[in-house]
Amino acid sequence: MKSTSFEYVRARSIDEVFVFLGKHGDEAKILAGGQSLLPAMNMRLAAPEVLIDVSQIPDLQGIEMLGNRLRIGAMSRHVDVLNSSKVAEHTPLIASATRNVAHPAIRNRGTFGGSLCHADPASELPACALALGASFNIQNRSGSRAVKAKDFFQGTYTTCLEDDEILTSVDVPLATADTMTFFEEFSRRKGDYAMAGLAARAEIQGQQINDVKLVFFAVSDVATSAQSAEKLLSGALLGTVDTEAICQAVSGDITPFDDLTTSGATKSALMKTLTRRALQAFATQGEA
Repeated sequence: MKSTSFEYVRARSIDEVFVFLGKHGDEAKILAGGQSLLPAMNMRLAAPEVLIDVSQIPDLQGIEMLGNRLRIGAMSRHVDVLNSSKVAEHTPLIASATRNVAHPAIRNRGTFGGSLCHADPASELPACALALGASFNIQNRSGSRAVKAKDFFQGTYTTCLEDDEILTSVDVPLATADTMTFFEEFSRRKGDYAMAGLAARAEIQGQQINDVKLVFFAVSDVATSAQSAEKLLSGALLGTVDTEAICQAVSGDITPFDDLTTSGATKSALMKTLTRRALQAFATQGEA
């Protein structure tokens, strides 16, 4: 199946994006890498009348250090993020997750910001943004605002972005010497949509676990923290963690949904396995 007919325009600057958005309103869609939008259009799940191509805007690209955070431009391709030494050193959770994004052909065209704005419940990057406490830089013709990841994602394919706004970049706090991270997902085949996944972060000081985030994805309509499990872990010592109690807390925090390929019961079992592996990874990293 092919998409309905549409008009294509290419913006050369952020200001020009707002000119096009002002002219076409909600009839327009932003075209970043196109790896999610174009298939949706071909399947007639989306039918914008105008596509605004933002891929050639320099101000939306690049990865740079800004004090205690790393700023990743919204139009940075997945392959750029994956190959960035800054990302690998300072935000290793994002580096680990990006290796699991689809296939090389998708990573060569798909973009960091496009994946976040698409807000697919099975996507890796929203979970990482939540686990790391990232901040989203959003702009419209009138000005800009910064939104925390926890407020950016609102549901399946839904974010806080208004029709006249675009995501310009994302600020990610830098990992410290005490930061431990874990990322893993289960899928039927490498590159397939995840059946269940976990992005986790903790600060390990001595043997004490602090500032824990356990963010599961592909199990509900939006990436979700296991908050009571995080509270149980906070302040605990690595050698004293009751792993099965944490797993039970995770089950109480999140009731997974059934999807077309995987039952909620299977997802729940996978979540417990991911939790065990994350805790083991933290223990191993803490001993290093």
